[in-house]
Amino acid sequence: MSAAQPLDVQPTPLALLLLGREADPKSERGVECPGDLPAPSDPDLVARARAAKEKLGDRVFVLGHHYQRDEVIEFADVTGDSFKLARDAAARPEAEYIVFCGVHFMAESADILTSQAQQVVLPDLAAGCSMADMASAEQVAECWDVLAEAGVADTTVPVSYMNSSADIKAFTGRHGGTICTSSNAKRALEWAFGEGEKVLFLPDQHLGRNTAVREMGMTLDDCVVYNPHKPNGGLTTQQLRDAKMILWRGHCSVHGRFSLESVREVRERIPGVNVLVHPECKHEVVAAADQVGSTEYIIKALEAAPAGSKWAVGTELNLVRRLANRFAAEDKEIVFLDRTVCFCSTMNRIDLPHLVWALESLADGNVVNRIEVDAETEKYAKLALERMLALP
Repeated sequence: MSAAQPLDVQPTPLALLLLGREADPKSERGVECPGDLPAPSDPDLVARARAAKEKLGDRVFVLGHHYQRDEVIEFADVTGDSFKLARDAAARPEAEYIVFCGVHFMAESADILTSQAQQVVLPDLAAGCSMADMASAEQVAECWDVLAEAGVADTTVPVSYMNSSADIKAFTGRHGGTICTSSNAKRALEWAFGEGEKVLFLPDQHLGRNTAVREMGMTLDDCVVYNPHKPNGGLTTQQLRDAKMILWRGHCSVHGRFSLESVREVRERIPGVNVLVHPECKHEVVAAADQVGSTEYIIKALEAAPAGSKWAVGTELNLVRRLANRFAAEDKEIVFLDRTVCFCSTMNRIDLPHLVWALESLADGNVVNRIEVDAETEKYAKLALERMLALP
């Protein structure tokens, strides 16, 4: 696959709408961006970004999530997944400003882990996360009451995915639980089952189910799904008592799109292809794949892949395109698992105009879109994060 060869995907009108033509009133934290943004067509945007970043010098540290656009990644000091980036920010105490090119829950985590002297900025407040939005603090508190009424709360340990709001992380910390990433979910669950008899896994049902069944020997019958929009989560008291894994009814809007048909179609279209997917995908997709792993795992697997190998990757499209171009010279054919567009629409709200606006505002001494987690929430969210850091 040559570097110039486009991936076989076509954006739909709805996808284009989500990628910037309209604001989503249900985004995690607001939809308005104060101030005037540079025009997207401004030919001087790259030069303006470089100038503002150079003026700020070591006072600013720009973090770029793997799913960001190439035009944004170009200005990132480090790239990575959400937790790696938050830790990278904490390791740069001399940086007065942390500009997080990601989504809201990531910026919250950075604020929790960095010092009080540092200020975290999210270039567009509308960059939320559909998965994080699927579990509100009120809903989770109600769920815990349901577990208490069923007599199982005392033996249930909450495990929350990194892709959750600070409020959910704080809930987890208050109730003796831990945070996990897609890389260490198994270790987190092993720890949790050493502390209790059941796990309430928030907010991504697929990561919880895939980890429990694929890596810990549980069965699908050991898992139930708690639906916050139904009375008692749509579950009976007996179902709650019998279950080992109580999975929150949440999912990633990107990884949830991949289907078993996607896997079958790509195997027919590209003989000998290796299917590599993220564990946020549905269980049947994960079961049909050749390899499953976190974003970092996917990158390392493709780095180690032999020349001439063929790969269909089930994760966010910006990353897949970047990897396809990166490894084209090594004769590695890398395609997107699904034939339709699959950008993370909220992640893509962080574009070059927003980044330029944020950097120029900081260079002028005006802190915009600062993300601050209140002290009480930070205390318990940090406790849950520290439990994860202490995992063996």
